[in-house]
Amino acid sequence: MRKRLTPEERRDRRRRVVRRSKFALPSMVTLISVLCGFSSVVMSLNAAGDNPQWHFFRAAMLLVLAGVFDGLDGRIARATNTATEFGVQLDSLADVLSFGMAPAILAYRYGFFQLGMEDPQLRAVGWAASFFFIACGALRLARFNVQVGEVDSRFFVGMPIPAGAACVASVILAWPKPPSSPVMAYIMAFGLFAVGLLMVSTVRFPNFKKLPPQPSVRRWITIGIVAILCLLIVFPKHFFVGFFAVYILMGLSLNLAWLLGWRGVLPPKEKQHGEIIEVDEAQL
Repeated sequence: MRKRLTPEERRDRRRRVVRRSKFALPSMVTLISVLCGFSSVVMSLNAAGDNPQWHFFRAAMLLVLAGVFDGLDGRIARATNTATEFGVQLDSLADVLSFGMAPAILAYRYGFFQLGMEDPQLRAVGWAASFFFIACGALRLARFNVQVGEVDSRFFVGMPIPAGAACVASVILAWPKPPSSPVMAYIMAFGLFAVGLLMVSTVRFPNFKKLPPQPSVRRWITIGIVAILCLLIVFPKHFFVGFFAVYILMGLSLNLAWLLGWRGVLPPKEKQHGEIIEVDEAQL
């Protein structure tokens, strides 16, 4: 006969179950991000028939959702104090799938597959550009993993891979109908090569996940977030294209300003003489 537990034993068992569930929650959110990335691939492959833009638009939206869940898993892990090395490695693998493979397949299917039926050279260029994108994303993640504790957490070294995937998604959200001319397809191939180079570059991009401690700066950041949300409401289709274009230009301009001697924003600090600079392991 099953032993009857005392009230204290039942409460202790419930606490253990809740404790184990807390550690599983961030990984579940990460897997939801993978699900969104996989569903985006399925939508890309199903983009056939008379209305392919319907599938492309939803494939791009699923990439946006994958980015949302990717941002949530790290915050949940920190809020519940359940960050683990397993979660960090799972997050890296999930990023390769959701922000490397999924947008590369979407870009190839959207920009090069149909036109490539009549132009084998264009199809080859699209294949090379899409592979270059995912290869640079994987290299960027590997570099991040070996630089933990050695870089200034205020900045990303190279464009983050979720931002690279968002650049692909933003183009398709703005123009869900596939390119109708080889010229537009070649422009898209150039964009894939450019984004890939930005991901593996040493250009520093601002990291907005950690807010400055100054109340006045936080107030202006809050106002900026509200303004961004208003722009999203007013320009829902073209918002992401403009947002990531500004993000890229801001990163490039900031690095150029440092080279010219401007110090309005202090340049990133590097590890010196055994000093460890704080890095948030969820900032992939």
